Amino acid sequence: MARIMVVDDEEKIRSLVKKYASFEGYEVVEAGSGLEAIEQLKRTMADLVVMDVMMPELDGFSTVKEIRKTSRVPVIMLSARGEEYDRIHGFEVGVDDYVVKPFSPRELMMRVAAVLARVQPPAAGADGHECYTHEGLIVDFTARRVTVDGAEAELSPKETDLLFYLVRNKGIALTREKLLTGVWGYDFYGDDRTLDTHIKMLRRALGPYSGLVVTLRGTGYRFDG
Repeated sequence: MARIMVVDDEEKIRSLVKKYASFEGYEVVEAGSGLEAIEQLKRTMADLVVMDVMMPELDGFSTVKEIRKTSRVPVIMLSARGEEYDRIHGFEVGVDDYVVKPFSPRELMMRVAAVLARVQPPAAGADGHECYTHEGLIVDFTARRVTVDGAEAELSPKETDLLFYLVRNKGIALTREKLLTGVWGYDFYGDDRTLDTHIKMLRRALGPYSGLVVTLRGTGYRFDG
């Protein structure tokens, strides 16, 4: 049973989410503020966090920033503000999905299920290898091999690292900065053209599955597998 933490300063919202989440079979814990959520996560494991943006003392964005210092628990943000800037800012600080208020509880539960399914580790194959499979595309993390319709893809080590990072974060909007940091490291001093060139070469190697690497104009990339 997955455990969901609901973080909102409005008890009415917490109760609504808890009601539907419990009906779906999730265990629910609550926090009335960002600070309380941070402290609870130090003591209690959660599989996913549903968090409001507008809260006193510490807003949702700032709370996620603090959580990301020690945890990769997926976060779905609730906000009355649906502007593109707010959504992009949420993804930049590490939010996994964004739901605009007023929201449908059923839609929220569908998004919860989708995010939880997305962050599950790739299944191990019969040989014990950690693999991701999409039709004829097989990404073998253990052997560092990628096959496309039965043929081994010709990828450079960095292109392989980039694909692995994208696949492990599939469905998540990744900014250019996040990709450069995650794949090249914090001490990278190049520019965006390095990333774009590697994406171009990666797509070429993926052939019929190149469309799984989606360009997010003005933001970065996302792997839709």
